[in-house]
Amino acid sequence: MKSFDAALKKMRAICLALPDTKETPTWGQPHFRVGEKIFAGLGEEKGVLTVGFKLEMDHADAMVRRPGFSRAPYVGHKGWVSLNVETVKDWGEVEALVRESYRLIAPKKTVAQWEAKARVAASTGPPLGARRQSAARKPARAAGRRPRPRAVPRGGA
Repeated sequence: MKSFDAALKKMRAICLALPDTKETPTWGQPHFRVGEKIFAGLGEEKGVLTVGFKLEMDHADAMVRRPGFSRAPYVGHKGWVSLNVETVKDWGEVEALVRESYRLIAPKKTVAQWEAKARVAASTGPPLGARRQSAARKPARAAGRRPRPRAVPRGGA
């Protein structure tokens, strides 16, 4: 049960960060939807905890050759893949696969807006208030020291 809870927490972080998404219990298991369409899920298949998502057919064909990946029951012929959670070494890869599924399932307008926001965020960097100061540039008080007196410009002030 512990691995289920940990996997669900990771899947929620990945899926619910995407626009217009929600979690719903479907067939007794948590699934993630964009609008009313499922794009990812977490559940047990024959006693094995799996993450399910849809991929482009060529990508799905390649992924099911890798250990831990298999065609999802009933919908594998449409590009749905199951991944055994016990074999996951990199949740960043799972995130990329879930994002591909989201792109395939979400309405085109939603995907276009999401990708446009991502491009803008990537080109502008973090918001001004979110930038971190290096340790050398932090205000002196933050380090527990008294602030240095500021230099007074020549000519008075």
